[in-house]
Amino acid sequence: MLMPVLAVLAGLLLLVWSADRFVEGAAATAKHLGMSPLLIGMVIIGFGTSAPELVVSVMASVDGNPGIALGNAYGSNIANIALILGLTAVIAPIAVHSQVIRRELPILLAVTAVAALQVYDGEVTRMEAIVLLALLVGLMGWNIYQGRRGQVDALGGEVAQELVADPIPMRKALFWLAIGLLFLVASSRLLVWGAVDIAQFFGVSDLVIGLTVVAIGTSLPELASSIAAIRKNEHDMALGNVIGSNLFNTLGVVGLAGVIHPVIAEPEVFTRDMLVMGVLTVALFFFAYGFRGPGRITRIEGAALLTVFVGYTAYLLSTTFVG
Repeated sequence: MLMPVLAVLAGLLLLVWSADRFVEGAAATAKHLGMSPLLIGMVIIGFGTSAPELVVSVMASVDGNPGIALGNAYGSNIANIALILGLTAVIAPIAVHSQVIRRELPILLAVTAVAALQVYDGEVTRMEAIVLLALLVGLMGWNIYQGRRGQVDALGGEVAQELVADPIPMRKALFWLAIGLLFLVASSRLLVWGAVDIAQFFGVSDLVIGLTVVAIGTSLPELASSIAAIRKNEHDMALGNVIGSNLFNTLGVVGLAGVIHPVIAEPEVFTRDMLVMGVLTVALFFFAYGFRGPGRITRIEGAALLTVFVGYTAYLLSTTFVG
């Protein structure tokens, strides 16, 4: 039992480190290739922070553990909103100025509704997974089109400040991009192996392990980047990381895992996990959209999100080990 626990801990540590290197290298490479700061923030950083979820879920699906893949994606979405944004808002209220983020909030609501419809019948089929990937491609294409229009936006300004403050030569950027990707794959393999062994030892389903240990672990890069952004007064980047990550988790992570191996969704996925994810997404929309001006996630709202996360996790563990 000691080796699987050590594997999970080592896998999580390597995962956080390699994800940071991967996103840093990718963003710097994109800048050298002439990509606009807004586009880097929307596509590279927003979706790149979901690289751990993607690689872990692909490895789990290839190994025949689709429950970890599904739990990882939806559990990470729950952790991103309730834990990461909740904790970040408690540290400092999050003000939303970016019009790009305000446009993507309704899209996140719609994507969450599509995911709920797919798991309602108990399975994400290969055809449904292809639909998710097609939606992701369409969304990325739309983001690229919007980013290339050269619009002035608060999110683009914050990304530009980060890139100027910490310039990286092209050769070094490519090095970190390659090293980050290599260690992402290795650490994900280690994490999945350890998580599956722990689940089998305790008689816990792959889904629950995916929703808890794996989901929280793969969300650590978003937590680190969001807290760092809020400390630098880059509020839109903190929120943009989470929105981009949740979009990619729902469309790309579940989609790719489902294409590799159709994903069976236990009834609890719809009645428990999807319900929590949907309620949190609706709450995020109303907190952050700003119907009469700039949106804002206050400390009280952040504390409420944290309370939901603690309650959900406690319920999940109590019903697993007691029920």
